[in-house]
Amino acid sequence: MIGVLSTIEEVDRLFGLDAQLLADAAIEMIAIFVLFVGMSYLLFNPARTLLKKRQDKIREEMETAAKNNAEAEASKAKYMKKLNTIEKEAEQILSESRKKALKKETDIEEEAKLEASRIIDRANKEVELEKKKIKDDVKQEIISMACLMAGKVASVSMDEKQQAELVENTLKEMGDETWQNK
Repeated sequence: MIGVLSTIEEVDRLFGLDAQLLADAAIEMIAIFVLFVGMSYLLFNPARTLLKKRQDKIREEMETAAKNNAEAEASKAKYMKKLNTIEKEAEQILSESRKKALKKETDIEEEAKLEASRIIDRANKEVELEKKKIKDDVKQEIISMACLMAGKVASVSMDEKQQAELVENTLKEMGDETWQNK
């Protein structure tokens, strides 16, 4: 029974609220509190500081990203404006080039027309000169024929001077209209 009693006493002591248990519990509570305060200075504060630095760094990176994004948008707008301006300038240059090409084409056409007109005028003058030459040749041929005919008729009684006068008179009587072919 002694063994049973000692077990019962031990069981009472385990679950019984006595001064020793309360003193142990108070000491443990103080130790836990001291440990908590010490740990908070040693572990929690550095962890809080580390988290605070990380938050500040993240906030700073987000502000920098927002600033860079705003700058990128401004640059994009600037380059789009330049691109539009360049497109307008390119269109204006193309328009001016087309105008110059049309003007040059018109100038070339006018020069070609003037040259054609000059060639036609020159050809007409050559034709007129050729006509005059042919008229003169025909006139000379008619004179020769008239001389031959007159020479046969009046070969004995007329000299060359009289023959020339006769031919001239005959031509005057006939007129230019008679022997010229229009």
